Amino acid sequence: MAAKRVHGDYPSSTDLSTVKRHKDLDFPEDTTTALEDDGAAAINLLSLLLQCAEYVATDHLREASILLSEISETCSPFGSSPERVVAYFAQALQARVISTYLSGACSQLSESPIPSQKIFAALQTFNSLSPLIKFSHFTANQAIFQALDGEDSVHIIDLDVMQGLQWPGLFHILASRPRKLRSIRITGFGPSSDVLASTGRRLADFAASLSLPFEFRPIVGKIGNVTDPSRLGRRPGEAVVVHWMQHRLYDVTGNGIDALEIVRRLRPNLITMVEQELSYDDGGGGCFLGRFVEALHYYSALFDALGDGLGEESGERFTVEQIVLATEIRN
Repeated sequence: MAAKRVHGDYPSSTDLSTVKRHKDLDFPEDTTTALEDDGAAAINLLSLLLQCAEYVATDHLREASILLSEISETCSPFGSSPERVVAYFAQALQARVISTYLSGACSQLSESPIPSQKIFAALQTFNSLSPLIKFSHFTANQAIFQALDGEDSVHIIDLDVMQGLQWPGLFHILASRPRKLRSIRITGFGPSSDVLASTGRRLADFAASLSLPFEFRPIVGKIGNVTDPSRLGRRPGEAVVVHWMQHRLYDVTGNGIDALEIVRRLRPNLITMVEQELSYDDGGGGCFLGRFVEALHYYSALFDALGDGLGEESGERFTVEQIVLATEIRN
């Protein structure tokens, strides 16, 4: 990534013709210097951020605020990959510091929630850019396909269906079975009736193209708020699959204990859960600083991958980082 910025070392008087004459030449010393400078700057930013996190963990909020001001002057969400990830983590620390300062006056520092449509659109972009979500879809679909062997009536309960991006892949492999399905139903939970209706239409059209007998039932809300499992409409002889795509953008299930009880009473053939490979058990009793370092490693890798794949000027990358990853970091 640093090599892409070597052109910044040209003198300001260098015109286009000079650049053209030199474009095929190597500048090992300049390149090495640029790499060293970039690396040193990144290490300095990360050191400041970790020091700031340590201050927050030990309630030295004044010292943390001073470091956060210094960090905000040297990095932004529009810079290099290390600058971007440090900027978002610094914003999260700033929100934590302010919340702590105001804890005596209010219970929680509230932020304007991101509209669900923007979150879904950003997740769809992330899905198109990254293999991570696609791989989780593929793995879950394969487990579901194997669990449904010999079944001809299927009911999938998706605890957060969003745009239903996972299910066309499953439809494909189910349609290829020698034994055809009598019915396949999806009950999809979500916060928006409009998004659910749109998802249902898209899935119905796709199922029709494969001659699959399909039904979609939208439920606005969360499974933990369902008081009567009969609302989910399980039918005799149906194989039931519960799918939970867990993430840290928002609460998917509502009351966790009630959600587990509802799922238990459904007695599903299979439960698939997809979650991020980000552990909160750091071996230190779940302390803030341990979780912070774990999260910093995790998201630094994601930011590097997006930056290398799309470049630092990509609007799609910025959308995913700002709406999806930065929101997860704050949570």
